[in-house]
Amino acid sequence: MIQTNTAISVSGIEKSFKNIKVLQNVNFTVRKGSIFALLGSNGAGKTTMIKILSTLIKPDQGSAQVCGFDVTRQPNQVREEISLTGQNAAVDGVLTGRENLRMLGKLRHLPDSNQQADVLLERFDLLEAADRRVATYSGGMRRRLDLSMSLLGTPSVVFLDEPTTGLDPQSRITMWKIITDLAHSGITVFLTTQYLDEADQLADQIAILNNGKIVAEGTAAELKKLLPHGHIELSFRNEKEVQTARDLLGDYKVSLDGENQALIVTTDGSIKQMTDILNRLQNAGLSVAEFAQKLPTLEDVFLTIIGEKQGKEMSNDDLIRN
Repeated sequence: MIQTNTAISVSGIEKSFKNIKVLQNVNFTVRKGSIFALLGSNGAGKTTMIKILSTLIKPDQGSAQVCGFDVTRQPNQVREEISLTGQNAAVDGVLTGRENLRMLGKLRHLPDSNQQADVLLERFDLLEAADRRVATYSGGMRRRLDLSMSLLGTPSVVFLDEPTTGLDPQSRITMWKIITDLAHSGITVFLTTQYLDEADQLADQIAILNNGKIVAEGTAAELKKLLPHGHIELSFRNEKEVQTARDLLGDYKVSLDGENQALIVTTDGSIKQMTDILNRLQNAGLSVAEFAQKLPTLEDVFLTIIGEKQGKEMSNDDLIRN
């Protein structure tokens, strides 16, 4: 039996489709009332993992429990504890928002479906639009309605598969607040996303999935410590100076920010390296318009780890810091 403070427990999960291994020996746990983010590129296996945990497909190997119930042996009990919101809003555009909620409540045989619908419409700021056809809703409104529908019946665990894909910045921020409020209310949120800032803002725990394997896991702060060096940003007056500086620093890892006429240089954080870089530029007669030292971001960590995994196989011990 899993621990009482554990909402999800995954052990040795493997899944293949034909000859393609999608998940390989995946292990992790999710605490109750927390937000867990599973990150990965397209095809990394994120949606497959959600489908297994929500009992839509069965794993080939390993086991998983949700709220203490085995996803393979006790799928009905698992389904009573969860809800799933996919990448596309599953709402009926012909019906109004209120009708969508009430219809789903009746299908689930909820005794107070009308009352729950009204509460959720208010909670998700949809009361004013409740009696309009959903076809007239914006993308953000449709996503909020979709999420409100998934909360009918008060699930213990909510699976959100890339919930903010396609939303404008304002709608994304609104959705972030809703997700945070869900966790504060005691609901466990399992989130997949391609947006690194989203995971950084929301998640209590993050796992990075690459080629079907968990290659790093921890809090955002713990993952950022995997790259203690950070980087520096050097801005110049024009494009010619940027290119000259790039050539001078060719033995460093350098990326170009063409929009801001700047270079981003990865360093080990030492004074020696920063002095070397500035001396080279000064000796070449280049004047740095702006200089800034930046700490690693979650995106830096993600891209570094994925790049390293593609270049060579690394052991989990090299990457995982708990």
